Amino acid sequence: MFPHLVNRKALKNPNKTGERSHPSLQADSPSCKGMGPTDFFEQAARARGFRRIAGLDEAGRGPLAGPVVAAIVILPRRWSPDLLDDSKLLSEPQRQSLYEVITARAFAWAIGIASEQEIDELNILCATRLASCRAFAQLSIPPDYLLLDALHLPTVSVPQRPVIKGDQLSLSIAAASILAKVSRDRMMHIYHERFPQYQFHLHKGYPTPEHLRRLHQFGPCPAHRRSFQPVQACLDA
Repeated sequence: MFPHLVNRKALKNPNKTGERSHPSLQADSPSCKGMGPTDFFEQAARARGFRRIAGLDEAGRGPLAGPVVAAIVILPRRWSPDLLDDSKLLSEPQRQSLYEVITARAFAWAIGIASEQEIDELNILCATRLASCRAFAQLSIPPDYLLLDALHLPTVSVPQRPVIKGDQLSLSIAAASILAKVSRDRMMHIYHERFPQYQFHLHKGYPTPEHLRRLHQFGPCPAHRRSFQPVQACLDA
Protein backbone atom coordinates (compact mmCIF):
# COMPACT_ATOMS: atom_id res chain seq x y z
CA MET A 1 0.00 0.00 0.00
CA PHE A 2 1.27 3.47 -0.84
CA PRO A 3 1.65 5.94 2.05
CA HIS A 4 -1.02 8.57 2.63
CA LEU A 5 0.06 11.41 0.38
CA VAL A 6 -2.94 13.75 0.32
CA ASN A 7 -5.28 15.63 2.62
CA ARG A 8 -8.11 13.14 3.09
CA LYS A 9 -10.37 15.80 4.66
CA ALA A 10 -10.06 17.89 1.51
CA LEU A 11 -11.02 14.85 -0.54
CA LYS A 12 -14.23 14.52 1.47
CA ASN A 13 -15.00 18.25 1.20
CA PRO A 14 -13.97 19.27 -2.33
CA ASN A 15 -15.96 22.51 -2.28
CA LYS A 16 -13.76 23.78 0.55
CA THR A 17 -10.71 23.53 -1.70
CA GLY A 18 -12.13 25.91 -4.29
CA GLU A 19 -13.13 23.25 -6.80
CA ARG A 20 -14.87 24.78 -9.79
CA SER A 21 -16.64 23.34 -12.78
CA HIS A 22 -14.22 22.32 -15.51
CA PRO A 23 -14.61 21.91 -19.26
CA SER A 24 -15.25 18.40 -20.50
CA LEU A 25 -16.44 17.51 -23.98
CA GLN A 26 -17.03 20.20 -26.59
CA ALA A 27 -18.85 20.13 -29.89
CA ASP A 28 -15.61 19.71 -31.88
CA SER A 29 -14.40 16.71 -29.88
CA PRO A 30 -14.00 13.24 -31.45
CA SER A 31 -17.23 12.13 -29.77
CA CYS A 32 -19.14 14.03 -32.40
CA LYS A 33 -17.37 12.16 -35.20
CA GLY A 34 -17.85 8.59 -34.01
CA MET A 35 -14.13 7.98 -33.50
CA GLY A 36 -12.26 5.97 -30.88
CA PRO A 37 -9.38 7.27 -28.78
CA THR A 38 -7.27 9.92 -30.52
CA ASP A 39 -4.77 12.59 -29.48
CA PHE A 40 -7.41 15.33 -29.89
CA PHE A 41 -7.28 16.40 -26.24
CA GLU A 42 -3.52 16.00 -26.01
CA GLN A 43 -3.00 18.23 -29.06
CA ALA A 44 -5.42 20.80 -27.62
CA ALA A 45 -3.29 20.92 -24.47
CA ARG A 46 -0.07 21.23 -26.47
CA ALA A 47 -1.61 24.11 -28.43
CA ARG A 48 -1.91 25.90 -25.07
CA GLY A 49 1.78 25.35 -24.33
CA PHE A 50 1.67 22.21 -22.16
CA ARG A 51 4.26 19.52 -22.83
CA ARG A 52 4.07 16.82 -20.15
CA ILE A 53 0.48 15.69 -20.60
CA ALA A 54 -0.66 12.78 -18.48
CA GLY A 55 -3.77 10.64 -18.75
CA LEU A 56 -5.34 9.28 -15.57
CA ASP A 57 -8.07 6.69 -15.06
CA GLU A 58 -9.24 4.20 -12.45
CA ALA A 59 -10.57 0.67 -12.18
CA GLY A 60 -12.71 -0.84 -9.47
CA ARG A 61 -15.38 1.65 -8.47
CA GLY A 62 -18.23 -0.85 -8.89
CA PRO A 63 -17.03 -4.10 -7.27
CA LEU A 64 -18.12 -5.38 -3.87
CA ALA A 65 -14.57 -6.38 -2.97
CA GLY A 66 -11.00 -5.32 -3.52
CA PRO A 67 -9.33 -1.92 -3.82
CA VAL A 68 -9.92 0.89 -6.26
CA VAL A 69 -6.84 1.35 -8.45
CA ALA A 70 -5.78 4.44 -10.40
CA ALA A 71 -3.13 4.69 -13.11
CA ILE A 72 -1.42 7.69 -14.65
CA VAL A 73 0.72 7.69 -17.79
CA ILE A 74 2.62 10.11 -20.03
CA LEU A 75 2.79 8.76 -23.58
CA PRO A 76 5.20 9.71 -26.37
CA ARG A 77 3.75 12.34 -28.67
CA ARG A 78 1.65 10.97 -31.54
CA TRP A 79 2.25 7.38 -30.41
CA SER A 80 -0.64 4.94 -30.44
CA PRO A 81 -0.19 1.17 -30.21
CA ASP A 82 -2.46 -1.09 -32.20
CA LEU A 83 -5.81 -1.90 -30.54
CA LEU A 84 -5.48 0.84 -27.89
CA ASP A 85 -9.00 1.53 -26.60
CA ASP A 86 -11.09 1.72 -23.46
CA SER A 87 -10.03 -1.27 -21.35
CA LYS A 88 -13.65 -2.40 -20.99
CA LEU A 89 -13.86 -2.92 -24.77
CA LEU A 90 -10.83 -5.22 -24.93
CA SER A 91 -10.32 -8.88 -24.13
CA GLU A 92 -8.07 -9.88 -21.23
CA PRO A 93 -5.24 -11.04 -23.56
CA GLN A 94 -5.45 -7.74 -25.45
CA ARG A 95 -5.23 -5.77 -22.20
CA GLN A 96 -2.28 -7.84 -21.00
CA SER A 97 -0.42 -7.30 -24.27
CA LEU A 98 -1.12 -3.57 -24.29
CA TYR A 99 -0.04 -3.28 -20.66
CA GLU A 100 3.41 -4.58 -21.58
CA VAL A 101 3.67 -2.29 -24.61
CA ILE A 102 2.50 0.83 -22.75
CA THR A 103 4.73 0.34 -19.71
CA ALA A 104 7.72 -0.26 -22.00
CA ARG A 105 7.15 2.81 -24.20
CA ALA A 106 5.65 5.38 -21.84
CA PHE A 107 7.80 8.29 -20.67
CA ALA A 108 6.45 7.67 -17.17
CA TRP A 109 3.64 5.77 -15.47
CA ALA A 110 2.50 4.97 -11.94
CA ILE A 111 -0.21 3.19 -9.98
CA GLY A 112 -2.13 4.34 -6.89
CA ILE A 113 -4.37 2.28 -4.64
CA ALA A 114 -7.08 2.92 -2.06
CA SER A 115 -7.99 -0.08 0.07
CA GLU A 116 -11.38 -1.57 0.90
CA GLN A 117 -11.11 -0.04 4.37
CA GLU A 118 -10.45 3.41 2.91
CA ILE A 119 -13.39 2.99 0.54
CA ASP A 120 -15.64 2.21 3.52
CA GLU A 121 -14.26 5.13 5.50
CA LEU A 122 -14.31 7.78 2.78
CA ASN A 123 -16.91 6.57 0.18
CA ILE A 124 -16.00 5.34 -3.29
CA LEU A 125 -15.68 8.77 -4.96
CA CYS A 126 -13.31 10.12 -2.32
CA ALA A 127 -11.34 6.85 -2.30
CA THR A 128 -11.02 7.11 -6.09
CA ARG A 129 -9.60 10.59 -5.67
CA LEU A 130 -7.22 9.26 -3.01
CA ALA A 131 -5.94 6.49 -5.29
CA SER A 132 -5.60 9.00 -8.15
CA CYS A 133 -3.60 11.43 -6.02
CA ARG A 134 -1.33 8.60 -4.90
CA ALA A 135 -0.69 7.65 -8.52
CA PHE A 136 0.02 11.29 -9.37
CA ALA A 137 2.50 11.56 -6.48
CA GLN A 138 4.34 8.40 -7.61
CA LEU A 139 4.94 9.62 -11.18
CA SER A 140 8.67 10.04 -11.84
CA ILE A 141 8.15 12.88 -14.34
CA PRO A 142 5.83 15.61 -12.99
CA PRO A 143 3.10 16.36 -15.54
CA ASP A 144 2.12 19.91 -16.34
CA TYR A 145 -1.40 18.94 -17.50
CA LEU A 146 -3.85 16.18 -16.61
CA LEU A 147 -6.53 14.51 -18.71
CA LEU A 148 -8.97 12.53 -16.57
CA ASP A 149 -12.02 10.37 -17.19
CA ALA A 150 -14.84 12.54 -15.81
CA LEU A 151 -12.98 13.18 -12.55
CA HIS A 152 -11.42 16.27 -10.98
CA LEU A 153 -8.75 16.21 -8.26
CA PRO A 154 -9.29 19.27 -6.07
CA THR A 155 -6.06 18.76 -4.10
CA VAL A 156 -3.86 18.67 -7.22
CA SER A 157 -2.77 22.09 -8.48
CA VAL A 158 -1.82 21.00 -12.01
CA PRO A 159 -4.27 22.19 -14.71
CA GLN A 160 -6.82 19.46 -15.44
CA ARG A 161 -9.41 18.57 -18.03
CA PRO A 162 -12.05 16.01 -17.06
CA VAL A 163 -13.38 14.32 -20.19
CA ILE A 164 -16.70 12.48 -20.20
CA LYS A 165 -16.08 8.96 -21.56
CA GLY A 166 -12.43 9.93 -21.69
CA ASP A 167 -11.24 6.32 -21.86
CA GLN A 168 -13.03 6.04 -25.21
CA LEU A 169 -11.80 9.37 -26.56
CA SER A 170 -8.27 10.17 -25.33
CA LEU A 171 -5.23 8.02 -26.07
CA SER A 172 -3.65 8.91 -22.73
CA ILE A 173 -6.76 8.15 -20.68
CA ALA A 174 -7.33 4.90 -22.59
CA ALA A 175 -3.75 3.84 -21.85
CA ALA A 176 -4.24 4.68 -18.16
CA SER A 177 -7.47 2.67 -18.12
CA ILE A 178 -5.57 -0.41 -19.32
CA LEU A 179 -2.81 0.00 -16.72
CA ALA A 180 -5.38 0.41 -13.95
CA LYS A 181 -7.53 -2.52 -15.07
CA VAL A 182 -4.65 -4.97 -15.53
CA SER A 183 -3.04 -3.94 -12.25
CA ARG A 184 -6.28 -4.41 -10.33
CA ASP A 185 -7.06 -7.74 -12.02
CA ARG A 186 -3.65 -9.03 -10.95
CA MET A 187 -4.39 -7.96 -7.38
CA MET A 188 -7.67 -9.86 -7.47
CA HIS A 189 -5.79 -13.01 -8.46
CA ILE A 190 -3.77 -12.60 -5.27
CA TYR A 191 -7.02 -12.14 -3.34
CA HIS A 192 -8.22 -15.41 -4.85
CA GLU A 193 -5.19 -17.19 -3.41
CA ARG A 194 -6.08 -15.84 0.05
CA PHE A 195 -9.84 -16.35 -0.22
CA PRO A 196 -10.39 -19.08 -2.87
CA GLN A 197 -14.02 -19.71 -1.87
CA TYR A 198 -15.12 -16.45 -3.55
CA GLN A 199 -13.45 -17.03 -6.95
CA PHE A 200 -12.16 -13.44 -7.11
CA HIS A 201 -9.93 -14.33 -10.07
CA LEU A 202 -13.03 -14.83 -12.23
CA HIS A 203 -15.35 -11.92 -11.37
CA LYS A 204 -12.74 -9.52 -9.90
CA GLY A 205 -15.11 -8.62 -7.06
CA TYR A 206 -17.96 -7.39 -9.27
CA PRO A 207 -21.51 -8.33 -8.19
CA THR A 208 -22.05 -11.22 -10.59
CA PRO A 209 -24.70 -13.83 -9.69
CA GLU A 210 -21.94 -16.31 -8.78
CA HIS A 211 -20.17 -13.81 -6.55
CA LEU A 212 -23.43 -12.93 -4.80
CA ARG A 213 -24.19 -16.61 -4.30
CA ARG A 214 -20.81 -17.20 -2.70
CA LEU A 215 -21.10 -14.05 -0.63
CA HIS A 216 -24.36 -15.31 0.84
CA GLN A 217 -22.95 -18.81 1.31
CA PHE A 218 -19.69 -17.86 3.05
CA GLY A 219 -20.38 -14.34 4.31
CA PRO A 220 -18.05 -11.37 3.75
CA CYS A 221 -14.28 -11.71 4.02
CA PRO A 222 -11.74 -8.94 4.80
CA ALA A 223 -11.58 -8.08 1.08
CA HIS A 224 -15.25 -7.09 0.94
CA ARG A 225 -16.43 -3.48 1.14
CA ARG A 226 -18.65 -3.23 4.19
CA SER A 227 -20.31 -0.01 3.01
CA PHE A 228 -21.69 -1.58 -0.20
CA GLN A 229 -25.32 -2.69 0.13
CA PRO A 230 -25.07 -6.41 -0.77
CA VAL A 231 -22.22 -6.85 1.70
CA GLN A 232 -24.01 -4.81 4.34
CA ALA A 233 -27.11 -6.95 3.86
CA CYS A 234 -25.07 -10.09 4.62
CA LEU A 235 -23.65 -8.51 7.74
CA ASP A 236 -27.13 -7.49 8.90
CA ALA A 237 -28.68 -10.90 8.21
